[in-house]
Amino acid sequence: MDNHQTQFILGILSQTSRPSLAWWVNALTLSPICAAGCSLLFLSGQVIYASFSAARNARYDAGVEPQSASKFDKHVAELGGSTIFAFKTVRLIATLVLTTLSALSTSFATKPWEGKWPGPILELDVFYDGLFAVFTYASILALITVFGNAKWSGTSTTHLTLVSLSAWLLYLYRDVWPLCTFTLSPLDSSEGWLIWIKVALLSLTAVAIPLTSPRQYTPIDPEDPPTEVPLTDTASVLSMALHSYCDPVVYKANQVEHLKIEDLPVLSEKDKTKTLVNRSYKYLDPLQGKKRHIGLALIFWVFRWEHAEMALMLVFRVFVSFLGPIGINRLLRYIETGGEGALVKPWVWMIWLLLGPALGSVLHDWFNYRATRIHVQAQGIITQLIFDHALRMRVKSEASKSETSTLPSRSHTPAPDTPDGASIVESGDDAAANTEESQDNEDSASVATSITKVQAPKNKSAADIPTTQQRTEEEDDKKTSKDLVGRLNNLVTSDLATLQGGQAFMLLLVWVPCQLVLSMVILRRMLGWSVYPGIAVMALMSPLPGYTAKLMRSTQVLKSKKSDARVQNVTETMNVICMVKLFGYEAKIGDQLNAKRQDELKVVRKLKLLQVFNSVANNLIPLSTIVITYGTYTMIMKQTLEASTVFASMAIFEIVQEHFAGMFYIIPPIISAKVSLDRMNDFLNETELLDEFASRKGSVPGAVIAPQAEGTIGIRAATFTWNAEEDGVVTPGSGRRNFTLHIEDELFFKRGCINLVIGQTGSGKTSLLMALLGEMHYKPSGPNSLVSLPRSGGVAYHAQESWVLNETIRDNILFGSPYDEERYNTVIEQCGLRPDLALFDAGDSTEVGEKGLTLSGGQKARITLARAVYSHAEILLLDDVLAALDVHTAKWIVDKCFRGDLLRGRTVILVTHNIALTSPVADFVVSLSSDGRIASQGSLSNALAMDKKLQSELNKERQILEKEEQVAEQHKDLPTADVNAKPSGKLIVEEEVAIGHIGWSAMSLYLFNMAGKMGSIPFWTLFSITLVASKIFSQLDMWVLGLWATAYENNRDRPAEVSVSYYLTLYSLIIILSFIFYASCYSLWILGTVRASKRIHQLLIKSVLGSTLRWLDRTPISRVITRCTQDIASIDGSFPSATYYVIDIAFQMIMKFGAVIIISPIFSIPGLIVFAIGAWFGHVYMRAQLPIKRESSTAKAPVLGHFGAAIAGLVSIRAYGAQAAFRKGSYDRIDRYTRAQITQWNLNRWVGIRSSTLAGIFSAGLAAYLVYGPQRNNASTTGFALTMAVGFSTMILWFVRLLNMAEVEGNSMERIQQYLKIEQEPESTDAGVAPAYWPASGALQVEELSARYSPDGPNILHNLTFEIKSGERVGIVGRTGSGKSSLTLALLRAIITEGKVYYDGVLTSSLNLSDLRSNITIIPQAPELLSGTLRQNLDPFSEHDDAELNDALRAAGLFSLQSEDDENRITLDTAISGGGSNLSVGQRQIMALARAIVRRSKLLILDEATSAIDYETDNIIQRSLRSKLDKDTTLLTVAHRLQTIMDSDRIMVLDAGRIVEFDSPSELLKNEKGLLRHLVDESNDKEKLYAMASGSERY
Repeated sequence: MDNHQTQFILGILSQTSRPSLAWWVNALTLSPICAAGCSLLFLSGQVIYASFSAARNARYDAGVEPQSASKFDKHVAELGGSTIFAFKTVRLIATLVLTTLSALSTSFATKPWEGKWPGPILELDVFYDGLFAVFTYASILALITVFGNAKWSGTSTTHLTLVSLSAWLLYLYRDVWPLCTFTLSPLDSSEGWLIWIKVALLSLTAVAIPLTSPRQYTPIDPEDPPTEVPLTDTASVLSMALHSYCDPVVYKANQVEHLKIEDLPVLSEKDKTKTLVNRSYKYLDPLQGKKRHIGLALIFWVFRWEHAEMALMLVFRVFVSFLGPIGINRLLRYIETGGEGALVKPWVWMIWLLLGPALGSVLHDWFNYRATRIHVQAQGIITQLIFDHALRMRVKSEASKSETSTLPSRSHTPAPDTPDGASIVESGDDAAANTEESQDNEDSASVATSITKVQAPKNKSAADIPTTQQRTEEEDDKKTSKDLVGRLNNLVTSDLATLQGGQAFMLLLVWVPCQLVLSMVILRRMLGWSVYPGIAVMALMSPLPGYTAKLMRSTQVLKSKKSDARVQNVTETMNVICMVKLFGYEAKIGDQLNAKRQDELKVVRKLKLLQVFNSVANNLIPLSTIVITYGTYTMIMKQTLEASTVFASMAIFEIVQEHFAGMFYIIPPIISAKVSLDRMNDFLNETELLDEFASRKGSVPGAVIAPQAEGTIGIRAATFTWNAEEDGVVTPGSGRRNFTLHIEDELFFKRGCINLVIGQTGSGKTSLLMALLGEMHYKPSGPNSLVSLPRSGGVAYHAQESWVLNETIRDNILFGSPYDEERYNTVIEQCGLRPDLALFDAGDSTEVGEKGLTLSGGQKARITLARAVYSHAEILLLDDVLAALDVHTAKWIVDKCFRGDLLRGRTVILVTHNIALTSPVADFVVSLSSDGRIASQGSLSNALAMDKKLQSELNKERQILEKEEQVAEQHKDLPTADVNAKPSGKLIVEEEVAIGHIGWSAMSLYLFNMAGKMGSIPFWTLFSITLVASKIFSQLDMWVLGLWATAYENNRDRPAEVSVSYYLTLYSLIIILSFIFYASCYSLWILGTVRASKRIHQLLIKSVLGSTLRWLDRTPISRVITRCTQDIASIDGSFPSATYYVIDIAFQMIMKFGAVIIISPIFSIPGLIVFAIGAWFGHVYMRAQLPIKRESSTAKAPVLGHFGAAIAGLVSIRAYGAQAAFRKGSYDRIDRYTRAQITQWNLNRWVGIRSSTLAGIFSAGLAAYLVYGPQRNNASTTGFALTMAVGFSTMILWFVRLLNMAEVEGNSMERIQQYLKIEQEPESTDAGVAPAYWPASGALQVEELSARYSPDGPNILHNLTFEIKSGERVGIVGRTGSGKSSLTLALLRAIITEGKVYYDGVLTSSLNLSDLRSNITIIPQAPELLSGTLRQNLDPFSEHDDAELNDALRAAGLFSLQSEDDENRITLDTAISGGGSNLSVGQRQIMALARAIVRRSKLLILDEATSAIDYETDNIIQRSLRSKLDKDTTLLTVAHRLQTIMDSDRIMVLDAGRIVEFDSPSELLKNEKGLLRHLVDESNDKEKLYAMASGSERY
């Protein structure tokens, strides 16, 4: 691999005996004296400085000894422990002996002799006396290292090492170097055995002990030292260089079946996220310090010293890389000349052949050690930085303006919901980033100011605010956030992964230029001016790779956008997966996702083909240079090519070629990393922040709150929007929907009591709470404008759409607060959770799952309420907490919780539609109008006087209350739950981790899908032929040059007879053929990988979409997202690349080893032994690497899950002041992931150094055999054999590395294959296709229907039998857990069922699920909407016209909520953000209802579909459903509001999964002991319900 002429370098070594170099000898001889003098001066300066310094920075006492420890033990512990103390003691003894021996040498000194080397230096009579002084000084330093305190011991150790090393180098030069030559002898041989004792002692003190002594650990924070320190912080220099600190991990991995993350070395304090944040945020955080590009800040500020060290390693590596080639060159010259005139003995060059790869690997691996360490640390820093910045951002949930987009995606977790017609603005505070001062208190709780003060922005006219039309497309991409949360997901997955390749910029800036310059200098000395034409050709062709790189960059940018689009689609699909499955959308959604994937793969294919072209161009340039240079050298300069010249120059040309080709590997990752860093930088600097942070960033002056506002809660003279750029005015019917909350005078809530906020759907009730919390953009309307929310006593918040963590019920309620058993049990009781806990085997230890999937809507609402009540916050903001509750539960909450002792004296602001139930407990009522203004405020009587409609409704309800007797509390008879000891409530299953090597099934899945329609046999045959041909021709070029040199050797006297044109033509032809076959082979491989990627993605999407709801419940979305992002990215890039290079290098190794065997058959045995040892290294390495890679992949999902959960609950996190707790949770998850990542990279270094050393041994052994062995070959043959041997032995390392890399990256293929074998719903068959006429009616017949959620789970429905006629309206009621929602799922076969269900006379179990579900429509309580326009949500596959869609919206009640002249009215062109987060929950339910009406199914199921809608709108919807639905449409309505179902034809009452009542309402009410009668009697609307049941009043 390396081999070139070194006469220029060797001249220095061979000319050391010349008188002209006496200065060099004198300087080297005096170097120890100079080093000791400089050390003494520097040390004296340190002593003087320390004596006048007030602060003493003593080292940390690594071993904390008990008080009873002796003084000596304490001293040993202070110096680092007994091991380090023993090394220091041995060093002291050695220096004392050296001093004694030096004194003896002084007495043995003799006068110089004439003509003897090194000349007159000894005439100075200072040599021995000087060395005696040096050793005496060294002994003093050694004494200090042993008996001094920790500080001076460490300082003296450094000085002692430098002084001893200078003396050691001197003796090497004087007495060891002459032994390596034919002509020189040791200068101090007159000392006899004393000189070798001194050399040995110096080797011990200057080299052995500094290299092998453990390092003393000093904690970053002495006040909080870690309990356990990893070996990387204490290992010796030699251990770090050889990476033997990994030995325990490798050994343990080969002793156990699977290595878990807990078995890995602990994380170093330097790598912990908390340390990295403190170190980096002052440079990276846009709110701290000046604005910098994140990439430049990481390089030149955060990791500047690490990059400087890496640059130094690369420079050293450049010089070390010439050791092996120097050895080959000198050996060939020795063979050519027969040893005549040689200075250095051949065995020296053989040692160089060993040292070259070994030292080169040490430097290379140390560079990579630093690079990967920086990469892992940067990953942690950037992940946390994006997390923290996301807590400050204002997420403007706008949707794409494109009419053609169908299912763009958002994130693995939906954006938080922002009702009331507003775009989402949930964000979180970042206490740690507020000031540098607060950074010191990372783990403390966030400290909020006593009053949230919102500052007034600078005045802006309307003309100053750019409109959408005025923005450029680029600005629009930055400002709008239709894909913001999806981008966040990509930033911390795919974009972070590209940063590793970006670190190759150091190679591009340091290593490549240094190697090229030095190579050109040596080539000029070897080949004369013939190198200049070659350089000219290189310069002329150099723009070609630059142009290709430009194309690759633009293509990479396009690929990132296409990947974003696909990931966003996948993530949003997963967020609405239940809707997709229940609507039977799987096939159509799968087609859309595959179409996005196809668009992405087109760009991937283009990018990879550009890489092929770039590779060919980069290899063609140096090879063209070779042809031109050799042609000029032989044909114009008329010089002969000798073997030493050919192989030496070819080695240099190979270096040039490798570096040009290396740029092919270096530049694309750098481009990708640059694109990713730009995207991260845009997020950090362009994302709109909340006013609190935007004002700090933009230096907006703060507003002063009026004195009378102190301690109050309210708003005065202000307007609020969801976007800082909105002015609240838009064109009617425009795609964007803006909402503005107007507080024209003042609104102040009463302290210490319950305040009600009422108004119709979309009037701005939630926006009012958001304005108080600072989530909306504040615009002052006057000089005394203010927003005041005291936070000193704490704030608790209940979101309209309840937000729960993927933790246990208890953890969700505690939310980080200390556990108080009495208070906790009281909260459970008052929030009506005790009977719910009794339904769970694990009680409050039950995990709620992602988004609370194990809980009903009412249970989630009450758990979120319990969280607010349990907290000690003085102010509670409760957003529509009663909407999801049935009548008796809502009444229980009002009576027990709102009137309870835990809320007494606390300020509650309650948004509600249930005025009749809550008005008795309210002291202050605020009513909002539909245009976002205050309609009325004050006491309840004042509010009622301003709203006659409200007065009439409330009077009627009060009359009912006066007549109604209180019903006994039902909860007292319900079962109770033990909230303490329970079985494990774990829901989320631990992610499966494969064990052992990558299975053949996973590999074959990929390899066999590469062939596509071509077929496996033709594809792999053609690939093998082109691959073998390319490898053969790539090896023949060196053989042709050997023939050329042999021709000159055979015609020494007649060089003109050698046909230069013949050999040049033959050489050029072989190169061209090699390129043709290489390009064909690699292009064939690329096309195959694209086909395989496409197919595997199709299989993955099909498998996930076809999975059961139970599997989806038990699997966090973050795991699925990881497969679709990180693992798919690996399959697109690193995995196929690594696999190809494994195959490529395997063939090259076979070729090179074959050439060695042909020349030296006896060396086949050592070659096989070396290969076997290398394979063993690879095996033990993989036993450790594979499980760590798997654990690393598994540890990534919790980081994403925590990230997504925080984004989903930004408002709640900010309101509770829980930023610090979530930040610590992020620290812990990132640290766990970092722990696996660091060990994974360190293991690469471990195997690398060992493989390189093995390669050096093989090369040196072959050289010794060729020189000293019985077989004699000419120089050309020997050079060819050595070149092949060096190449083979070096490739062992690369083969092992790439094989390991391929297997490690193959873990992604393995993880995807796991998801191809998940639990599946029945696939569609031809026999299951529904008849063309079906369904003609909505008739439903159920016989003995039982259902359960899992195969081994209990039945939740028991032998249900009923019949519903076509067109009949049936209400379904029952208490929590009675099986209402389970019945709807069973009808759709979404859970495991037994029995028979006939829909329009057809047995549903005989139908394909897609046919069944596409003909039944269900509207869940939490409706799910897609990003896009409203039209796309109602008709996602463009199957209906606008007239039909508008009719559906009218039937759903939308038009009753808005007028034609309403500038903010919702139209078909209104943009809907992902999850519908720019609409209120009530508005989303209306949209979902309209979507259901559009489907015109004969069976329509409403599952709490109007729970978040006010009563008036619910009235309108119910009347519309009666009149607009087809007469043969069967309607099943699950509702807690009895008014919603009381006028149904029949009502089904469920209890514990059984039908207990099923008849007309009037008949059921006649049964005084019936459950329906009980529920009606318990309601405040009893008389109205009786009237509805009798038909005298319609709802």
